[in-house]
Amino acid sequence: MILEAVMLKVVAGQELEFEAAFATATPLIAAIDGYLSHELQRCLEVSGKYLLLVRWRNLEAHTVTFRQSPEFLEWKKLLHHFYASPPMIEHFELSIANPPSTL
Repeated sequence: MILEAVMLKVVAGQELEFEAAFATATPLIAAIDGYLSHELQRCLEVSGKYLLLVRWRNLEAHTVTFRQSPEFLEWKKLLHHFYASPPMIEHFELSIANPPSTL
């Protein structure tokens, strides 16, 4: 499993519109072979800052299957005009896992 971490900065005042558009775009990414799950986190300290975490079966599911798909073109059309700066995208693989607490 690969974790894609994307730091997003949305144009000030467009956060609600972005979140609505993101909900509309969700089925596009979810339909891709190799997609596992995702979550969008809103920053508490910085207005308009989001962290998108996407779990993929492997790196190619994101970099090839999704990025070269018609769904990605629609994803860009729905979301990219909201970004105040280009998204910062990095990919991670699990190194150490800590089991959840039972408290």
